[in-house]
Amino acid sequence: MRLGKNRKRDHVTASSLDAAFSRRSFVIGAGMGGLGVLLAARMGYIAIAENERYELESESNRVNLSLIPPRRGWLLDRNGAPLASNRADFRVDVVPDRMSDSSATIARLGEILGLGDTQIADINQRIEESPGFQPVEVATGLDYEQFAAISVRLPDMRGVVPQRGFSRFYPTGPAVGHLVGYVGPANAEEYAEQDRNPLLITPGYKIGKDGLEKEFEQELRGIPGARRVEVTASGRIVRDLETREDVQGDPVHLTIDGPLQDYAARRIGLESGSVVVMDCETGDILCMASMPSFDPNSFSAGIGRVEYAMLREDERVPLRNKVLKGLYPPGSTVKPMHSMAFLQAGIDPNHTITCGGGVRVGNRFFNCWGNHGTVDMAKGIYQSCDSYYYRMAQEVGFTRVADFAKTLGLGKQFDLPVLSQFYGTVPSPAWLEEKYDREWQPYDTVNASIGQGYYLTNPLQLAVMSARLATGNHVTPRLNRAVQPKSFHMANFRDDHVAYVRQAMSDVVNGPGTAGRARLPFDDILMAGKTGTAQVVSLSKSDGRSGPWKYRDHGLFVFFAPFDKPKYAGVVVIEHGGGSGSAYPIARDVMTFMFDPAKGMEALRALEEQWGGNAQERLAAKYAAYAAAAGEAVPPVPSRTEEIADLVEAEARLAARQSEEIADEVITPRSEANPTAEGPPPDSSVAGPTGAGNFAAPTPSPSPSSANGPNR
Repeated sequence: MRLGKNRKRDHVTASSLDAAFSRRSFVIGAGMGGLGVLLAARMGYIAIAENERYELESESNRVNLSLIPPRRGWLLDRNGAPLASNRADFRVDVVPDRMSDSSATIARLGEILGLGDTQIADINQRIEESPGFQPVEVATGLDYEQFAAISVRLPDMRGVVPQRGFSRFYPTGPAVGHLVGYVGPANAEEYAEQDRNPLLITPGYKIGKDGLEKEFEQELRGIPGARRVEVTASGRIVRDLETREDVQGDPVHLTIDGPLQDYAARRIGLESGSVVVMDCETGDILCMASMPSFDPNSFSAGIGRVEYAMLREDERVPLRNKVLKGLYPPGSTVKPMHSMAFLQAGIDPNHTITCGGGVRVGNRFFNCWGNHGTVDMAKGIYQSCDSYYYRMAQEVGFTRVADFAKTLGLGKQFDLPVLSQFYGTVPSPAWLEEKYDREWQPYDTVNASIGQGYYLTNPLQLAVMSARLATGNHVTPRLNRAVQPKSFHMANFRDDHVAYVRQAMSDVVNGPGTAGRARLPFDDILMAGKTGTAQVVSLSKSDGRSGPWKYRDHGLFVFFAPFDKPKYAGVVVIEHGGGSGSAYPIARDVMTFMFDPAKGMEALRALEEQWGGNAQERLAAKYAAYAAAAGEAVPPVPSRTEEIADLVEAEARLAARQSEEIADEVITPRSEANPTAEGPPPDSSVAGPTGAGNFAAPTPSPSPSSANGPNR
């Protein structure tokens, strides 16, 4: 055998080739068949199992579904008249994420709508600061020609959303600004807090941002509608398919008397202050006017930087709600309440002191604002004798007086649908020890006895105090008519004590008191009240009546009417008005309007002619003048309305501390008024009763007997 012999080679035949090809064909065919089965199974799955999904996606390419913002519920006054309503309008918004060139688009819109450079700058700023998905308002209240001009140019302006809808409208504007607040687009935080609700980023939809609009957001918010339209691939609308109408939010009925609210706001005029009026029988708040104010229509439409700067720079702080966040020393308005506390403590109202221009307490002499001679409790009230209260407060001790003040509502917060309220301070030895770590001194009693020192109250508290004094009941304020009025439990006041204080407060106005010009022009209706002048700086800075506005004394007046059967009670507080003489004429006119609207309006029209128009007209004129002078050199509006509210509240707290700077000083009392019962002068806004100069002052009621009388 030889090594290297070749192996025998297999012969290739036709049959072997055919067998090999068949095997390969089978393998390839089986693979192709398996792939075909898989593809068929997938197609079947898509066509059957996922049919609904792809049908929906196909439909969404053909049909566009959009939400229709719901109309907000109305805010209504006690008679059903709107304080906040809706009105149909045309508007245009932009969605930043959808715009290719936002600056060019806004410039084009500015040309079409005739927007000024400052307005365009404000819009561009809001676009830069907003999340890209959130619509930014460009303009509201467009006429049809402007709306049509934008609509036909939509293919060239991506991200522009013109629409017909409803905008919020406040018929009386500034008169209700602080009361109802305003609406605005939801910010990123609010969007996240509400689980990214798509309604919040729907163009044209706004939520409550302040005041009652925010407090009643859930009640006022309606149910959105929806609109289905067929569109082309480029998004052009072909036809409407279906529309589901929105459901308007629920109305909220308030206790506010709309005409009275408007009148009081207008009657404050050029002053800075507030008016509160309550119904003594139900506790209903009829009026909560704070002026100067802002126009909520401007905030709801997106306030511009010029208007915002005008409001921010005004030393009279039109952005502050002075009813709830204004804190003032109550001054002599608390003297009737202190008198009731003295009666409760057993002081004989017939007991007299001699006022020789002041009283010596210890080794110091404390001045009175006048020289009143022999003074009993009634005279102490109607001629506002400081000496009487110095002496009686020392005798009773101010702890008892402070405790009594709290039962009449001072230092308290009330259960009302408001965002916040400052509760002020009723000073006492225990409070002073806790807060300032020092002992109560005789001069602290002296200052507090006449409503000065650390005493701080807001106007609503003073109105509640007045109502409780007038009725002898624990009247509780109510703002929402859906809340059932509570039955007021009777205070522990004796009937003769209540009658005595009532009569003395009537003598303030209708007798030999300090507010003779506050008499109502009716023979059969008498108003009772108490003047107050609150010092805010030391005598070294101002005499309280002249000099810089912010150094002048506050003027206050608490009142109720009719005095013999109180129906209404309230307060007027005028910031830096120079004394109580700035407050009680307003109270007189407001009460005149309550009992005779025609007579009240006649007086107001005469005053507004002197002032240059009503509140809305003066605000518009002021804005025009400010805008002409300021031009574009003003800072932009804060991007979040919460920043505005926080800043206003911080400034309000600082302002409340102004009077505390002199709390440790002995107050030199200001003159309350000319203590005569003369009627209004010829230039007064409301003429006095016929024969006012010869008006017979009611004889002060007899003093309560020392015997136990019926309690309230």
